[in-house]
Formats: sequence, C-alpha cells, structure tokens
Amino acid sequence: MFSRSAILQEAMVDTGTSQSELSRVSGVRQSSISQFLSDRTNLSDEQLDRLLSCMGYRLEVVRRSVAAELTRSEERSWLLHRRLSRHLTRSSLESWRPQVERNLRRLREGVTGQPHLRNLDRWSSLIARSDLPHLHRALTGLDRESIEMREVSPFGGILAQDERAAVLRKAG
Repeated sequence: MFSRSAILQEAMVDTGTSQSELSRVSGVRQSSISQFLSDRTNLSDEQLDRLLSCMGYRLEVVRRSVAAELTRSEERSWLLHRRLSRHLTRSSLESWRPQVERNLRRLREGVTGQPHLRNLDRWSSLIARSDLPHLHRALTGLDRESIEMREVSPFGGILAQDERAAVLRKAG
C-alpha cells in the first residue's frame, strides 16, 4: 500500500514534473506541494486526484473487506450486541425501554470516568430519541467509539438466556 505522498512523488518522477511546474498548472502553492511530499501536511484523496490529473493521471482507490481484529472480550460483546440488533425495531425498543432505563440508572451509579460517562449520555440520547439507525450502529459498529459504547451497554438482560448462551457457544 503506497502512501499518498509516494503516489504523488511517483507520478511526478514518471512525468518529469517539478514541484514548481505542478504548482503552476494546478494552482496549488509550491510550499503546499512540498509539505504533501514530505508528509508534513495530510493530502486527501480529492487533493491527490486533482494534482495527479494535472499530470495526466487519476487516482484509483481499491477497497476490500478485512476481518476486524477484536480482543476476545470485544468479539463476544460484538456478537451479543449484533444478535440484539437483529431484534431491534421501534416496537421492540419500546418493550425493552423499562429494562434499558433501569440498566442506564444502575450503570450511572457504578461508572466513573471517560469515555464511559460520555457513552452513557450517548446511549441515553439515542434511546430517548428512538434513533434506530444510530442504535444499530452502536450495537454492531467496529469503530473504537462503538466498541467503547458497548463497554457500558444498557442492553444487559434483554436477550433470552438460551439465545445468549447460543451466541456465547458460537463465540467459543
């Protein structure tokens, strides 16, 4: 995987384009191009594509799926919350609401520090607004924020015990 600066450098070498010439044809200051090339300033895909087009190139971004690297605990939590997400509808959220709100109160009494308190506020807000898309994201997301939100999940006791056990058996 090449860095953006390496891709820009390679195109400049291939076309014999100097920083000052690229600056003239692109309208981007030479000092900015120098900073891009030395990785002192971040170069977005859009900026890189614009600079490459001035040299007759275009940016091709290749995307592929990659299995998430989670700790055992994070994976178990994700699997359980993913199962909850399968059941999450406006109707199910309403039926779960009393238990979820009790869990939120209990968690607030026992949790201190960040990001836990902030994440409890996020859960409270999402649940109060019945924000299903963002609740699904928090339940199944693999970004650091979602993982940390699940550390103080108010959804304990929602899954039936046999369903929870089946998920945990599958997790190994």
